[in-house]
Amino acid sequence: MAFRSTAETVRQDWASLARYLARFGAALGADEPRQFLGGFGNLNYLIEIDGRLAVLRRPPSRPLPSGANDMARENRILSSLWRAYPLAPQSLFFCDDPEVLGAPFQILEHRQGIIVRGTLPPGLVDRPEVGVTLSRHLIESLTALHAVDPGRVGLSSLGHPAGFLGRTVEGWARRSAAVADLIHPRAFAETVAWLRRRVPADHPPSLLHSDFKLDNLILHPKTLSPVAVIDWDMGTRGDPLWDLAVLLSYWAEPGDPDCMHRLQQMPTSRGGFWSRRQVIEAYRRVTGRSVDGFDFYRVLSVFRTAIVFLQLFERYRREPGSNLGCVGFDTIGRDLLDYAFDISSGRAE
Repeated sequence: MAFRSTAETVRQDWASLARYLARFGAALGADEPRQFLGGFGNLNYLIEIDGRLAVLRRPPSRPLPSGANDMARENRILSSLWRAYPLAPQSLFFCDDPEVLGAPFQILEHRQGIIVRGTLPPGLVDRPEVGVTLSRHLIESLTALHAVDPGRVGLSSLGHPAGFLGRTVEGWARRSAAVADLIHPRAFAETVAWLRRRVPADHPPSLLHSDFKLDNLILHPKTLSPVAVIDWDMGTRGDPLWDLAVLLSYWAEPGDPDCMHRLQQMPTSRGGFWSRRQVIEAYRRVTGRSVDGFDFYRVLSVFRTAIVFLQLFERYRREPGSNLGCVGFDTIGRDLLDYAFDISSGRAE
């Protein structure tokens, strides 16, 4: 895995962490922890405890969106999910005392492997079988999660699945208020109205990851088989088609509008990866679930991704020096909102 340079690393009070761990008879390693590269959310560090590698996760030091960066929620999920879903790393420590590191944090078991983001590593480029393999692994990992009985792992009371989709529509519409000056009013208003008219009835809930995509899988460097699914801070229970739709909101195809390619979240527009239709069909075939009315989920997930990128640009506007990676996200967000509007109007898919 890749790490930030020393100059780019957001330092923590490691002496304070060492004192905290000592309360439990554990010893922090002498080597300076290293911060993992990538992502716009939580801060992740490779640390050593009692001679074994582990990962420390904590939220960033800024105002957080509602429901995101929730270490307590992630700890609750990862304290037990690993028993039924081997790709979930086990939570080892959770601390909600802000006096230790300035925010709640948790420490997870470390899983060694590689992460594929917007482009394939050099050794995997121009190999169509890689796209097929990764497409299959994504669907197999997602359907395996949705097959877990929440009650079996003590998560039968996680979240509030009743009315989940309606709340999701209203929640993302509400979040747009902070970036209202960046939004095309007609595309926003008509897309939200379209969604409100079509909220499906509740379906039996599944455990959801809520941001399931390729860079949240750690892969074996040789076989590319999944080693772990990471970033569970938005995990909940709800309609399983929502997880599928979020995955597909990042899944660019060759004929998509430019904004989908500028997302650079997954390298799915290269040869070998399944199309979105093939992904939906594979999910339906494995789970036996109906995918009728999937247009609602598709529009909502693209709308969500649009607001996420606009929120990231708003972060850049507030603190440009520390958020240079978000330059240009206003254009991506606006174009994605237009794309969601076009999908709802039948002009795109």
